[in-house]
Amino acid sequence: MRSIRSFLMIVILSTITLMAFLTALNGYRDSMAMAEQVFDAELIDKAHMLSMILTYNPVADLAPIAETETQAMMTEYTAVRNKTMHLSNDFFVFQIWQGEKLLLSSPQAPKQVMVNFQQGFQDRNFAHQRWRVYSFFNSREKIWVLTAERMDIRYLLAENIVLETILPIVLMLPFLGILIWTIISYGLSPLRHLAKELSNRRVDDLQALAIDKQPVELIQVVNSTNDLFARLKAAFLREKRFASDAAHELRTPISAIKIHLHNIAPLVPDDDSSFKLLQLSVDRMGHIVEQILNLNRTSIEQYVTRFVQIDVYQLAQEIIVKQYHQFEQKQLKISLEGVSCWVNGDQFALEMLLENLLTNAAKYTPEGGSVLVRINSLDNKIQLAVEDSGPGVPEDQYERLFDRFYRLDGDCHASGTIGCGLGLAIVQQIIELHNARIFLEKSSFTTGLKVNVFFSKEHCND
Repeated sequence: MRSIRSFLMIVILSTITLMAFLTALNGYRDSMAMAEQVFDAELIDKAHMLSMILTYNPVADLAPIAETETQAMMTEYTAVRNKTMHLSNDFFVFQIWQGEKLLLSSPQAPKQVMVNFQQGFQDRNFAHQRWRVYSFFNSREKIWVLTAERMDIRYLLAENIVLETILPIVLMLPFLGILIWTIISYGLSPLRHLAKELSNRRVDDLQALAIDKQPVELIQVVNSTNDLFARLKAAFLREKRFASDAAHELRTPISAIKIHLHNIAPLVPDDDSSFKLLQLSVDRMGHIVEQILNLNRTSIEQYVTRFVQIDVYQLAQEIIVKQYHQFEQKQLKISLEGVSCWVNGDQFALEMLLENLLTNAAKYTPEGGSVLVRINSLDNKIQLAVEDSGPGVPEDQYERLFDRFYRLDGDCHASGTIGCGLGLAIVQQIIELHNARIFLEKSSFTTGLKVNVFFSKEHCND
């Protein structure tokens, strides 16, 4: 189910439409039954009326008429027909018979007898229509009076009755839909406000949600969310306290081990692989401890930022000079391009960001490779890009690189370099501190990785 509002709209409108259809169907059946009774009664009344008219008019005389009196009879016949003409139209016809002689009929009636002479109602086809015929026998005058109405007109009238009942409902469906949509939207507004409040929260904001003014249906949801926030907050605090305390406690013994290794180095042969492996292991442990401390320092919850105007280009120059020995040892070509641009940032955090990016580029770029740092001005953004000619990273692994302690190929990286998988995690935290964005893509070199960082522009000298 993609939308509660759409679901409720569809269900309610479908229910209303279904009920309207069932009402129309039931109304149609009732209307047809009622129309059948009304129209049949009307046929009976018309038949009796015609019978009474003929009873009191000489034209109804059933004795044979002489040839010389024909003209007089026709005159009276015309008068009688004029009296009954208001009963005739395209949908109603009548006949009056004496035996097999047609005494009187409406202009639209056929010249043959419409039905068998049998008292009551009969349905017949003539004049290309289906007719409902009523037969009445006047025993006094010995005549048959036949009245008939078209059945399709009956159905049409009944359908018009139903249509007039249902049509307003059908026409009101769009307006009803808008009204229902508005009511449902208003009813779901507390849920929308709750979702907006959660989406606007900072990553580090795990404070409990306010329960007051929440509808009854959302109180359980808010309580469950607050319980989850409380558990997450406690888990994060335990993790940070453990990492920070462990790193601080490990710095002292690691420093002592390094001192002892330095002291006994003259006593160990130069080709002793075990001693070299021990030195590498201690260096790696020291690197991990320092990165854990940096990770803790730059966390949003712990770090107190002191934002000032910083020239990113000048800062990149200083960090390149500071770490130039790393590039010189591997004979890497390091280049800096771009213009002086200022961002509002924290000096220590941005230094750590550049140090981690350049350290990664230096570690994973093979000897004789290239590293390029570029600072550009793009509309209202400042781009800091660091790219190398190393082996690169598969695109499906880009997101994983920001996970803590994650390294491509694990500890056995193809480059053989020492690392702990915290460099880009620290960079990610610094990016969040500055409300910046970071993207990874393929390098402009033949191989390699390009890291793009975008800051909001404060000032730029082209």
